[in-house]
Amino acid sequence: MQKKGFSMAVNECPAQSGRNKRMIAGLCGFVAVALGAFGAHAWRTKLLALSTAEIWTTASLYHLMHSAVLLCIALAWPQARWSFGLILAGIALFSGSLYIYALTGLKPLAMAAPVGGTCLMAGWLVLVFATCRGSVKSGE
Repeated sequence: MQKKGFSMAVNECPAQSGRNKRMIAGLCGFVAVALGAFGAHAWRTKLLALSTAEIWTTASLYHLMHSAVLLCIALAWPQARWSFGLILAGIALFSGSLYIYALTGLKPLAMAAPVGGTCLMAGWLVLVFATCRGSVKSGE
């Protein structure tokens, strides 16, 4: 439902617009590359001393890969807001908790990683179900 002079649907949240999703995906990708570089260079010695360099690499890989997925969703299916939101939450919880754990060595901080991983998987499944149901159109 649209009001005259309104470019956005009344029920649509401005933070869920395609433009904002593209900005969020871009910032997420930027942060992923920056943290990957810091882990490989500036914090490498600390990560090796804590034996958490591999954990940092995993966090960085999932962060960057799912940032690209966010961009794909924002470009191709901006109406897939549940999938976008779940994947964004998954990045924050999964990669974020692993980044913090890798830098501090405190294992309890890594407890959010399984919740984040579940959010990532749920985001993918929501995208599949929405596509099968026809609520996400591929432009065909």
